Amino acid sequence: MSITAKELAALLNLSPAAISMALNNKPGVSTATRRKILETAKAHGYDFTRIEEKQETHSLNGTIHFLIYKKSGAIVSDTPFFAQLSEGITEGCKNAGYNLNINYIYAHEDVPRLLNQLHPHSGVILLGTEMTAADYEPFRKLPVPIVVLDTYFDTIQTDYVLINNTQGAFLAADYLIKRCQCQPGYLRSSYPIGNFDERANGFYQAIRQNGMSTSKSIVHSLTPSVEGAYADMCQLLDQQESLARCYFADNDAIAAGAMRALREYGYRIPQDISVIGFDDLPMCNYIDPPLTTIQVSKEYMGKMAAHRLIELILDPHAPCTKTQLSTKLLLRKSVI
Repeated sequence: MSITAKELAALLNLSPAAISMALNNKPGVSTATRRKILETAKAHGYDFTRIEEKQETHSLNGTIHFLIYKKSGAIVSDTPFFAQLSEGITEGCKNAGYNLNINYIYAHEDVPRLLNQLHPHSGVILLGTEMTAADYEPFRKLPVPIVVLDTYFDTIQTDYVLINNTQGAFLAADYLIKRCQCQPGYLRSSYPIGNFDERANGFYQAIRQNGMSTSKSIVHSLTPSVEGAYADMCQLLDQQESLARCYFADNDAIAAGAMRALREYGYRIPQDISVIGFDDLPMCNYIDPPLTTIQVSKEYMGKMAAHRLIELILDPHAPCTKTQLSTKLLLRKSVI
């Protein structure tokens, strides 16, 4: 008897989403994990014709392209954030009867040529996390509806689905101020990305609203990855830079890397230094101590992008909309 995807997930101790990504040849799992899943599926007689039948059934209404724009390297496809976002888009397209193709667009390549080579399709969901308004220009000429995901440009009339970054950062900083009774520091991303700029706005709004001077906030510029933030924070500690009593970090990876460095240099978290992250990645539950963070509905954001694009396909003359998903402060153990 052949194994099911659910049984395969239990056998390999992986999430159903990871199994689905691998079996359907979608981004979201590492190369090693993908190989392990496929080899195990074949060894246990998984019926791959199920996937072929699904693809045929769900392409009745056309094809949607999910384009991932890569520029600075901040987007890494083998992350839980990307996996959950992709899962939401996949489900939204499948439920509406559209086939989904995922493609990477690299900033250093001939973007107009790559766009012209896309197979015929009904619309585009564009992950614009790393984009600037100038980067978007080649996409204006696409003759199909576009929904831009995870960024916003004031000067460009199109449809957007994104996180309310300003609100999330405000919630985090305001909580630190009230809980720790002091001015929080900022572990800020060294990568110039619009989401992080919005988070900076929210952080400083909370500082001002609580009657504090923004110039007195201690800010450390860190690489937005666990290892990068760890190395940068170690260097700052070696240089004996001044430290804040508590910090808001632009994302969970920065928070985790900085916390690791602080612990190695003898600081206790949260007794000596409190930290709040942003994104609510799965690792937040497993780092020491578990990380207080800003929760983002990643899979729902993907579903909303697919839903909005399909609305535009059915009604191309609909007015442009900007959909912002609210965030939530999720309390764990990294704040005293």
